[in-house]
Amino acid sequence: MKNYIWGKNAVLETLLKNPKRINKIYISKNIGLDNRLKKIKEEALNNSVIIQFTNLNKYLEIIKQDMGEEVNLQGVVASVSPVEYITLENFIEACPKDKFKKLVILDGVSDPHNFGAIIRTATAAGYDGILIGNHRSCPITPVVEKTSAGAVNHIPIIKANSLSGAVDFLKNNDWWIIALDMNNSDNYFNVNYKDMNFALILGAEGDGISKTLLNKADFKIKVPSKFESLNVASCAAVVIYETIRQTEYT
Repeated sequence: MKNYIWGKNAVLETLLKNPKRINKIYISKNIGLDNRLKKIKEEALNNSVIIQFTNLNKYLEIIKQDMGEEVNLQGVVASVSPVEYITLENFIEACPKDKFKKLVILDGVSDPHNFGAIIRTATAAGYDGILIGNHRSCPITPVVEKTSAGAVNHIPIIKANSLSGAVDFLKNNDWWIIALDMNNSDNYFNVNYKDMNFALILGAEGDGISKTLLNKADFKIKVPSKFESLNVASCAAVVIYETIRQTEYT
């Protein structure tokens, strides 16, 4: 099956950042072009991407069947090549050496909506990358792309065979490891995130972070809650923006 992305933001951000991924764009012939669709048309023409004005019902049915849920195409679908992952070694080599770096590690996060939301938050906050494992992790899917609003094209997605090995590699390269563990007693705002390279580990809801990774963490933090714990995407947003508040605004 072809890979499709849909929605104005997801398609436009892919066009702006990585137009070579797009094979063809399909725009509904039954709606007028608003500013976002006009921009998509303009960028597609600038990048020699083929546009077809057509009835999108066929693509709607294909995507609904594949996703197993209702979707809103917002009048545009694109056929794309898959997102390319990079290795951790290549990521470290490409990172600028004149600033401290920030990374999110996802351990067993399998829900594509959470994954996409975390990508969007990390990208907006200026994080340098997202690291996932080959196993027990959600890959980049059309739902992830749509939920990220195209942010997946703006941040390196790193894939490692072993998250434990990846954490060891980071620690050996002057990175500090911070694990979000709701059973811990230290609140996230009590950690000083300044003047260091750090990786924030987030675990799956329910299972949390594996004991192996927890044992490797230099700091263990929690997001306090008077109700049941927040989902992983909400926790990620809270902690990520506290790190940005400290490192960029104080």
